[in-house]
Amino acid sequence: MQRSTAELRVQAKSSIYLNISLIDKAKQISENIYMLFLRNIYLFLVDTVQTFLIAASVFLVIYIFLFRPFQVNGQSMYPTFIDKEYVLTNLFILKFEKPKRGDVIVFKAPNNKEKDYIKRVIGIPGDTISLNDNNVYLNNRKLDESAYLKDEVKTYAGSFLTIGGEITVSQNQYFVLGDNRSASSDSREWGFVKESEIIGKSFVVYWPPNSLKVVKNPYY
Repeated sequence: MQRSTAELRVQAKSSIYLNISLIDKAKQISENIYMLFLRNIYLFLVDTVQTFLIAASVFLVIYIFLFRPFQVNGQSMYPTFIDKEYVLTNLFILKFEKPKRGDVIVFKAPNNKEKDYIKRVIGIPGDTISLNDNNVYLNNRKLDESAYLKDEVKTYAGSFLTIGGEITVSQNQYFVLGDNRSASSDSREWGFVKESEIIGKSFVVYWPPNSLKVVKNPYY
């Protein structure tokens, strides 16, 4: 009987030790799982930050050197552009070529450097511009603007380009007009746009999606 009791005690101790060993192993497994979980979170965060930094760097390069979005504010270019549309502007193309007649450009507003304007190039360096019967004359010939203006649109004079007056576009400067002549502040009022003030050439409307279109030059 005593022997049996001793055996039971040994078995009980063995069972206790086994349980303690199992608990220790369970704790070790839990700790390993927890550390693995933390490691995976750390790797995920590092990967996310790296991805964000790469994306931000690419965006900055594109925004500073290649393309820039521009929001149309107002009706000065209607119906070519509608208020609140977003236009993508090419920044680098003008490093390789001069603005052409008919191009739509974004530039620093001559009368307010804090604003950007979007207008159409009408006169390039050396061109003569005049108004006759509320129509634009380029180099003594009536300019065909039928590709972007309706027949009934009239171009009225301003303080810079007056009725009967003729101006010659200076070197490295451009004469620009809004397509919506009656609602546009443009070269008729404040004169030429300096080439150094031009930000870029607009080439696509991308927002809203139903307005998606390529901005074409009607003369080329």
